[in-house]
This record gives sequence, structure tokens and C-alpha cells, in this order.
Amino acid sequence: MTDKFLQAAIDEAKKGYNEGGIPIGSVIVYKNKIIGRGHNKRVQNGSAILHGEMDALENTGRLKASVYKECTLYTTLSPCSMCSGTILLYGIPKVVIGENKTFMGEETLLKSRGVELIIANNQECQDLMTKFIAEKPDLWNEDIGE
Repeated sequence: MTDKFLQAAIDEAKKGYNEGGIPIGSVIVYKNKIIGRGHNKRVQNGSAILHGEMDALENTGRLKASVYKECTLYTTLSPCSMCSGTILLYGIPKVVIGENKTFMGEETLLKSRGVELIIANNQECQDLMTKFIAEKPDLWNEDIGE
């Protein structure tokens, strides 16, 4: 059974896919409650930076650093360098990653800076990304800067 917070991130990823975007979702959890959620909206908003994690943080709104330091970020895919930098900037101590088989982000950097990573190896996350990459390889490469 999938953790309820990872499931919420997966639901966000599916929303993005159904909107014609890139299926990566994320939620921010503070004291066992979702305080922000989002999904990759680069296509939908014509944005250069709205990855799933960035959208979730944007939707969380301005918070004190002390709040971020008690949060867990859930994401359906291993965080890229931009999203990892933001995790480090705000001091988010724990990240739950749906899968890292289709894309390996900056996990080494995050670990080196003391961020706890939990890799769920969630098959639904992997299947969704595999399907998307096969359908829209050019869009995927654009999203990861290739």
C-alpha cells in the first residue's frame, strides 16, 4: 500500500499528465499535514522553472525557515539540481522519492548535505514516467535541460 502523502504526490503527477504536462507531483508535509501541493506546470504555464517540487513550494507560500526545517517533501521523481538546490536553501531535512530509475537527480548532493532520502521504488511512479518519456521524449529532454 502506498503512503498517503506519496499517493497525494502521485495524484498531482496524474493531474499534470492529464493537463498535457510532465507527470511529476509533489507535496510538502508539516506535522503530518499537507501544507503545499503541486505538479510540474512548465507546459501549462509556459514556465522555465515550475517543476513539481517548485510548484508545491510556491503553493505553500511564505513560511519561516523554522517551519521548512520540520517538513518532509514528497516527490514522485528524484529531484533535479534546481529542486535539490531549493530543498537545501530552505533546509528541508527529509525527502521521500517515488522513484529514481527513470531519472536520477542530485541525490548524492542532498545526502552529502545531510538530507534524509527515502526511495519508495513505487511502480506507479515509474510506469507513469516511462509512459510519458516514450510518448514525449523531446518534452522530457527539455524538462531536464538536455
